[in-house]
Amino acid sequence: MGADRAILIQTDDEVEPLGVAKLLAKVQEEEGAGLIILGKQAIDDDSNQTGQMLAALLGLPQGTFASKVEVEGDSVNVTREVDGGLETVKLSTPAIITTDLRLNEPRYASLPNIMKAKAKPLANKTPADYGVDTSARLETLKVSEPPKRSAGIKVADVDELVGKLKALGVAA
Repeated sequence: MGADRAILIQTDDEVEPLGVAKLLAKVQEEEGAGLIILGKQAIDDDSNQTGQMLAALLGLPQGTFASKVEVEGDSVNVTREVDGGLETVKLSTPAIITTDLRLNEPRYASLPNIMKAKAKPLANKTPADYGVDTSARLETLKVSEPPKRSAGIKVADVDELVGKLKALGVAA
């Protein structure tokens, strides 16, 4: 959507967030982007780690969960929702930003723009082209459901609830 060119890094292996961050760090070294915008979480492992790892690898400032982004010269103001309201941080560029779903409304590409995009240059790369080892560092040993919870009990009114809590030693 408006890009002049793209880089596609292909691999048949599952790549963990650290591997993705290392690949993006190599791309940043080549490209020298002033602002790197990533999603908050991936749909595969939902881990919310890549943006933070990328910022650490590159030693760049980061703004996470951005709901508003304003670029002002050599800095960017990132507003994010926190428990007490909104927090705004000012970052010097280059910087890393991870987004929240409230940041924008996605645009849908029109047919003419889809056709134009097919003519844009696409560089196909592999992790080996960047000298990055993306082999797994973690091994999943077991995935299981938590034990079933026992059924609760119903109480008729607040007095009965307080009585039961007192009997358990929970209420004073």
